[in-house]
Amino acid sequence: MSSSGSRRLNVWQETVLLLAIALVLAIVTKAFFVQAFYIPSGSMEPGFVKNDRILVQKVSYWGPNSPSRGDIVVFKDPGDWLTGPETAGPSNPVAKLMSRVGLYPAGGHLVKRVIGIAGDTITCCDDQGRISVNGQPLDEGDYIAPQTRCNGPMPATTCHWSAGPVPDGDLFVMGDNRAQSADSSEHMCTSKDTGCTPGDEWVGTDLVVGKVFALIWPLGHFELIHRPATFADIPDAG
Repeated sequence: MSSSGSRRLNVWQETVLLLAIALVLAIVTKAFFVQAFYIPSGSMEPGFVKNDRILVQKVSYWGPNSPSRGDIVVFKDPGDWLTGPETAGPSNPVAKLMSRVGLYPAGGHLVKRVIGIAGDTITCCDDQGRISVNGQPLDEGDYIAPQTRCNGPMPATTCHWSAGPVPDGDLFVMGDNRAQSADSSEHMCTSKDTGCTPGDEWVGTDLVVGKVFALIWPLGHFELIHRPATFADIPDAG
């Protein structure tokens, strides 16, 4: 009969087992619950600065649930939105491995704020320079970067444009740094634009990874992220 001591794992075996358990938990957590990401550019300033680390939770969008107006979301590139350094993830081999299992921030994604959901019409801008959704102006002074002309300057040549109705299964998204964000407004086809692709402005909900709920690095900027109150006043699409 084996002694109790012979059935115990030695220190090396226990270490390997604990590491394996931690790895499995990290993979499960990344797949279903929480994942870390970089901020790839200055398009979400002033709230998020390039290379800030954020946490994204996926539970809110389980099942039939989808992003709401005002959510900050991380999503996969719809096809041609990312260029240059923004496509890169970690370069260090160890960091690459950690990123794959959710222990290090991942790159190659975009971070924007949801402005319009299915059925919505977005208009820029009223006489106070505000974007309107379904006819309701948004008071965005608390979170967007200061603007010189209006709160929707992309495309940069005009403060007068309209988008929508947003198709089913799609979103209209914008960065908080409106003058420096290649977002849905940047990808619209305008009357003078002959080189764009119709429909390129929409982001499919199936591309959304999750909702940003915390800024975690640098530690001095730690913040829990909430949906701005102004989005509660938007009426349903007519």
